[in-house]
Amino acid sequence: MILRLVPLIAGILPILTINTCYVIAVKADMVPACIPYLEGCTSVSATGRYPPASYLFRAVMLPQSVMLMVYWVLCVAWLRQFSATLGKPANTGTAIGVLGVGGATFLILYVTFLGSQEPFYELMRRFGVYLYFGLSVIAQLVLGFKVLPLARSLRDRMGDPLLIRVTRLQLALALVPFALGVLNLVLKATLADPDPAENMIEWIFALLMQLYFVLTYYSWRQTGFSGSFSVALPGRD
Repeated sequence: MILRLVPLIAGILPILTINTCYVIAVKADMVPACIPYLEGCTSVSATGRYPPASYLFRAVMLPQSVMLMVYWVLCVAWLRQFSATLGKPANTGTAIGVLGVGGATFLILYVTFLGSQEPFYELMRRFGVYLYFGLSVIAQLVLGFKVLPLARSLRDRMGDPLLIRVTRLQLALALVPFALGVLNLVLKATLADPDPAENMIEWIFALLMQLYFVLTYYSWRQTGFSGSFSVALPGRD
């Protein structure tokens, strides 16, 4: 049961942290007050760039990077066991693990250099955030497409469509950011001041990505995913 909490923590904690940091930054007059998801008055990064909000941002997002690594490793283990239980060909999911853990690693790079003004550090920050979002969403897509046929097989055997619905919703959540990326490019080329639209897209992008993690909880619960530990003493059967 505790193992299944990993997706909830990985999904909900950043949403709460980012929005809390935004409120703190507004109170400190570091960013303007608005509904960022609808008005885009500031970026997600700006909420945790300067004290006092930056203290909370770093305190949560650095451990969150490790939590995401754990999440992706568990996703690979779940996918392998799910495939084996259904008698399907071995599905290692190695690419998912590499993409997901890679994205989490770049999140560390992003958080580490957030707020730095030197050109090199700013480049590292942008490099980190782009690859964090990009690799994570690609990992989400690959996972969704691999789980969908397994969910269909489970439905055929048990008649329960819930896992299919969850997986399809996850795929939709992972595909929308690509459409938002295209929209962002169009708006940058057509608007005199594209910053508010870009900020708004960034907030929505981040929210959708986190909701994907939350939905994994229901997939793991539906398939009874759990873990156990054992100790083998020398000379004992």
